[in-house]
Amino acid sequence: MLNSRSNLVLKKILEKLELPEGAYEKAEKRYNDIGEWLHRPESSCLTFDPLVFSQGSFRLGTAIKPEDEEEYDLDMGCKLRDGLTKDVVTQKQLKELLGRELELYRKARNIKEKLSEKKRCWRLDYADGLSFHMDIVPCIPESDTRREVLKDRMVEATRLDDRLASDVSDLAVSITDNTDAAYSVKTNDWRVSNPEGYARWFETRMRKAEIFLAEREAVFKASINTLPYYRWKTPLQSVIQLLKRHRDTMFKENEDSKPISVIITTLAGRAYKGEGDVASALINILSAMDEYINQSVPLVPNPVNPDEDFADKWYSEEGRLLKLRESFSMWLIQARADFSAICSIDNGQIILDAAERGLSINLDRATVERDLGIATAYVSPISHIDTSNPKPWFKL
Repeated sequence: MLNSRSNLVLKKILEKLELPEGAYEKAEKRYNDIGEWLHRPESSCLTFDPLVFSQGSFRLGTAIKPEDEEEYDLDMGCKLRDGLTKDVVTQKQLKELLGRELELYRKARNIKEKLSEKKRCWRLDYADGLSFHMDIVPCIPESDTRREVLKDRMVEATRLDDRLASDVSDLAVSITDNTDAAYSVKTNDWRVSNPEGYARWFETRMRKAEIFLAEREAVFKASINTLPYYRWKTPLQSVIQLLKRHRDTMFKENEDSKPISVIITTLAGRAYKGEGDVASALINILSAMDEYINQSVPLVPNPVNPDEDFADKWYSEEGRLLKLRESFSMWLIQARADFSAICSIDNGQIILDAAERGLSINLDRATVERDLGIATAYVSPISHIDTSNPKPWFKL
């Protein structure tokens, strides 16, 4: 009964976090359009068999509506799959090759904002009703030798099935990074990434919700395998949306110190046990996710590249100054308190207060009372952690 009421509240919150109708479809059209542009007969990339793909929250189906009319952030990769290796091209040459095509595309599509170069990617800014900025990372397939090493490390460190580890490692790529000392020279030492492989790993975590996914197949009258991830809407995806919004709210005035999304996503994915409803998944993930932080480096390893540490900035000089590790702990404690209030306390005022304070979500009091059958009586709210002043924060 308690979970039934909690899931009703969480559903109302999630409705306010969801992207507008058609946002995923519009994003898909945009990266498909770039892919078609790169495959036109005049394209200087055509002979290298370009593949444009989404990555990050849009790929995983965990994107949330930005606050205050901010732009949507669409992360993409552009893999030139044939004819280019680290023996014949530098990072700089690869990035400039794609950059020239993206500049032609910008002009052809009348995109007013200039193409801008970031550390690892090119950024295109759209403003046509649904504002996106698209970050496009140039990449080439990783070498056979490196992919084999990655496969062995995945089997050893994460106990992935050998066949799955092989499939995932085959998706690894080498990406550009203009801060690399060897950026302009030919070298085998490029930064390794595997966003497509990470999506495959994330899929294995979502598939733990077997009964839930069977019900989704019944709703869509189609195999789950034919549906994009955002159509799956597993409890894991919903929990990550809730946690990211709570993180954004808590660190709104201290953006540099907030836990990064890939850490939240990875720890939540590892802690997920296949719960079939959002409330159960949320409480269980929050109680267990810090158990998957290692005691030694790598603290939060990339599941598809165990030698990469998603939490490497926690122990960098910049990270220590920003107290990133402490910020994660502060956020997790506050998230546990706020979501405990939303999910566990039979009091409407506490639910309303926790949703507003922790998520910047204003729930309608009358609707909450009517749907949940609970009375609203004022109770002193749970104290909020000051993210700029880490110290013993509050009483439960």
